[in-house]
Amino acid sequence: MAREHFVLIHGEGHGSWCWFKLRWLLESSGYQVTCIDLAGAGVDPTDPNTVQSFEQYDKPLLDLISAIPEDEKVILVGHGSGGLSLIHAMHQFVDRIRQAIFVAATMLPFGLQTDEDKKDESVLASMLMRPWPVTAISTASFEGDDERLNRIKRVFIKTERDHMLDPQQQDSMIKKWPPSEVLEIDTDHSPFFSAPEQLFNLIVKSL
Repeated sequence: MAREHFVLIHGEGHGSWCWFKLRWLLESSGYQVTCIDLAGAGVDPTDPNTVQSFEQYDKPLLDLISAIPEDEKVILVGHGSGGLSLIHAMHQFVDRIRQAIFVAATMLPFGLQTDEDKKDESVLASMLMRPWPVTAISTASFEGDDERLNRIKRVFIKTERDHMLDPQQQDSMIKKWPPSEVLEIDTDHSPFFSAPEQLFNLIVKSL
């Protein structure tokens, strides 16, 4: 029987450390969990200013998925700008990913295609305390077929009291590319800190 393998993808200004509460809850319930540091984030030693492409930024994630045994069902969970990395992985591993869960995450099927998309990400980056590879993020544009991507079940978890990616912005992404399911949580932008048990319950419910 195939075993679920959760891969948790941090967003802007965070690292794998931000998932520690959710990781414990998932592992305590018997799931396999891997938290990844993208290039220049968390404990990754790369200087963020030297990360010039999104391919380079996401390399730790793509290498990880490539190494996961094929008999494991990969479930990606992305937060914030981690949604772009999640979608990047969906384009490259459509047959390996069972489900994609966007936690108040950027959900654009082809990444940052317009000046408005890039502006939104730049505004978000300006609010962060930790250096972030903004140049690399601006290149997060993907080619592909959304019908192919739609073979993967997508779930969006909407954060109702979010002041970074406000509910209206989340609704706009949901309307433009409707996921399989929308779940709501009455929290700020980071429910893995403020309400980890509620977030865990929603994730398990979505499976």
